[in-house]
Amino acid sequence: MVSDPQGASAHQARKSALVLGALGVVYGDIGTSPIYTVREAVAAASATNAADAAIYGVLSLIFWALIIVVTLKYVALILRADNRGEGGVLSLTALALRATSSTSRGRTFIIGISLLGVSLFAGDALITPAISILSAVEGLAILTPSLDAYLMPIGVAILIALFAFQSQGTARVGNLFGPIICVWFGALGSIGLGHIVQEPDILRAINPIYGLRLLETGNWLALAILGAVVLAVTGGEALYADMGHFGRFPIRAAWYGLVLPGLVLNYFGQGALILHDPDAATDPFFLMVPRWGLAPLLLLTTVATVIASQAVISGSFSLARQAVRLDYLPRMAIHHTSESEIGQIYVPLINWIMVCGVLILVVGFGSSSALAGAYGIAVMGTMVITTILASLVAMSLWHWQPIAVMGIFAPFLLVDFTFLGATLRKVPDGGWFPLLVAAVGCAVMWTWWRGRRVLNEKLYRNALPLETFLAQLGASTTRCAGTAVFMTGDVTKVPHALLHNLKHNNALHERVVIMTVVTEDIPRVPPEQRVAVERLGKGFHSVVARFGFMEQPHVPHAIELCRKHGLALDMMQTSFFLGRGTLVPSSRSSLPRWQQRLFIAMAANAMNATAFFELPPGRVVELGTQIEF
Repeated sequence: MVSDPQGASAHQARKSALVLGALGVVYGDIGTSPIYTVREAVAAASATNAADAAIYGVLSLIFWALIIVVTLKYVALILRADNRGEGGVLSLTALALRATSSTSRGRTFIIGISLLGVSLFAGDALITPAISILSAVEGLAILTPSLDAYLMPIGVAILIALFAFQSQGTARVGNLFGPIICVWFGALGSIGLGHIVQEPDILRAINPIYGLRLLETGNWLALAILGAVVLAVTGGEALYADMGHFGRFPIRAAWYGLVLPGLVLNYFGQGALILHDPDAATDPFFLMVPRWGLAPLLLLTTVATVIASQAVISGSFSLARQAVRLDYLPRMAIHHTSESEIGQIYVPLINWIMVCGVLILVVGFGSSSALAGAYGIAVMGTMVITTILASLVAMSLWHWQPIAVMGIFAPFLLVDFTFLGATLRKVPDGGWFPLLVAAVGCAVMWTWWRGRRVLNEKLYRNALPLETFLAQLGASTTRCAGTAVFMTGDVTKVPHALLHNLKHNNALHERVVIMTVVTEDIPRVPPEQRVAVERLGKGFHSVVARFGFMEQPHVPHAIELCRKHGLALDMMQTSFFLGRGTLVPSSRSSLPRWQQRLFIAMAANAMNATAFFELPPGRVVELGTQIEF
């Protein structure tokens, strides 16, 4: 057997690059949690009589939260549930739906909780940039107390610049994310280790007994403490959501090799500092360094929080694209900002919704401590939903025995629900905000998903079967030169646009293509499986173009692939016919009045099909009709 040193070296270099990339994109959010977690948790536990015991208990809870929720559940278990390499709530939903009937109640349940999960992520995506940037700039008050009145304007300026930059794409700065976050975790670990060496007794907090004893202090106090401890695992859901960009191995290698050690050392270092100087509990993260090191730490912290925010924003764009492709949201403009990176996209509508929401949070709450009251509910809600969906996948696709599913997933669900219950006490203090965002998002997506099905039923329920139409089509029908492509949702039925064209022009093109675009429950469809062509006779063809939920449908490219199937179309001789329906409210609609009006408004403002499917505008003919909805 001949070895290939160069090939092995190149393979190792690619692995290292992926690990470094995972550090920048996947771990930016959870990596900034030490800035505020210990501060909030110790403040929540300050009502206990024994200060030292409270510190040991808080660190014990943080440590075991990282081990159980992130290491065991996400890194070891959930990362196994990959949909052809992709992860995230919608990918997991697609996996869970494969084993369910299209008309079953179980399918409706799965779709319902997945939409709730996406909506909760939206709430989390608004809070993360706000709390991260504010917590970073608040360190300026330690360096220069006179700047205290300017912290909010500085945070607002950074956030506006961050969102304004999105349209330029992040491909260039993305290459810097990994090395910077690598330095960040190195700094977290080394700073924490210095304080641990001074107070090595703090390592006793690894014993879970300290955490359990702290929780025995009382129900409400225990919930307050857990509600703060949950901040340590915010961002853990990104491990699974970003799996498609890097794969399981780089994410796991980065976690075990640098992220987990860096986080644990820093958390325990903060605890050691507070044991040595109880006054440091007001802001232990920034007080860990001497005054001369505060400015460099502030700079590094600000950059790290910007990176963490960027990762969440990019994840929101990706999730919005998936939701559009899976028909949970109306069509919207999606711009690709990189010629080489398929994941580099910009969604203008989502970007400006986010910037408005984030600025409302910053101005409305005013500080990272106030925002901490709103943080955690969305994260834990998403984690509960992920665990439920993963258990369904384990049972239906992995064919685990029910007792094994219960034995493994039930403890994780117990922990998730415990943390979720603890965060619910934050509702009066700001936790209502992510819940409000989730409720609005869920209502919008559920309305669109349900409305599309009601509309399709109205459009195709009484539509003429294509087979019947072709049997009745006589030789006397006038045929004109060229090709007509009729876009439709069902290639077995005659498109309304075709009937309207025939009625008004009394003619058909010599070649007619009935084409539909189908979104598969896989991230990407191989090019050889992109199109299926069927000859129907009398100059008619049916074409089914398949795209994955991570892909942008490009109809002209799909038509080019039809050549391999014996259907060669000249784009200059081809016209695309689209039906453009105007929805009219109906008293007989199966939707409630509010959903009816909301769906009609969304449909009216959806991106037009010509731009969404990237059709040549000069070759498109739209035929309008009114539809009672």
